[in-house]
Amino acid sequence: MNATSLTTRSRTGERPRMSRLRRREAIAGYLFISPWIVGFLVFTVGAMAYSLVISFSRYNLATNIARPVGTRNYELLFADPKVATSLANTLYYAIMAVPLEICFALLLALVLSRVGRGAGFFRSVFYLPKMTPAVATASVFLLLLNGNTGAINQALGVFGIPGPQWLVDPTWVKPSIVLMTLWGVSGTMVIFLAALKAVPTDLYEAAELDGAGPVRRFFAITVPMISPTIFFNVIVLTIAALQVFDSAYLLFWRDQSNASPEASLFYAIYLFQQAFRDFNFGFASAMAWLLFVIIMLISLIQTRLAKRWVYYEGGAQ
Repeated sequence: MNATSLTTRSRTGERPRMSRLRRREAIAGYLFISPWIVGFLVFTVGAMAYSLVISFSRYNLATNIARPVGTRNYELLFADPKVATSLANTLYYAIMAVPLEICFALLLALVLSRVGRGAGFFRSVFYLPKMTPAVATASVFLLLLNGNTGAINQALGVFGIPGPQWLVDPTWVKPSIVLMTLWGVSGTMVIFLAALKAVPTDLYEAAELDGAGPVRRFFAITVPMISPTIFFNVIVLTIAALQVFDSAYLLFWRDQSNASPEASLFYAIYLFQQAFRDFNFGFASAMAWLLFVIIMLISLIQTRLAKRWVYYEGGAQ
């Protein structure tokens, strides 16, 4: 194909034909990802669409029949005081947990980035808590956070500090769950470590020659250069915090014979109770869609605010 024909096609707006090789490569690519496409359409898009239908219905699990009730489930959603309580608990937990996870993971990444020999060993050791099953982690923290014989309170007692009743006092329920969450922060740490390794060393050398100290270099170079990674982790951790379930359930709701404090009733736990304890699937689906809207709005707000502080080397934000 000569230059004249390409120019003529570009003027007329006609797109050049795909070569046979590129067409075969495209078909092969779609065939390779077809299992994921089918799974996504059936188990994600299909399930979401079905849950939306159920949210406007009264669903009977035994007969698999959904009777339309209009917006009744959503009306009950805003009238149920436990929905407001669980949502407030979840938002409070997210506001507390996300900044602490970001700071703790970044601190661990900074420490590991300065390790010379044995860096691989220490990375493996720091990442091990992430591989621990949630049930095992919860069992350990039930012992650590025991208000009378727990190791944490005993350590505080050495310094003359009376430890709180972590698992009973409503004031300390959410901090106890945050402590358990910080145990598995190594996944975020690895992402930060990769971002720190990508920061050009010549920037630090130039700043050091200008007399900038470690703190100044951290806030003037490190933070701006890894700000896209910070933004990514904030988004991911916020979404995870708003869906917190396993840590709170294993600590407070696994044993149904004991009364659990209301401060531990998170949104996902109440949704689980409505769906799989009370079999109120229509109401639970309405709760799920409300949470989806809340997460989407918070993510949009975070994305809009990110334009003010996220730095990209190319200049685009």
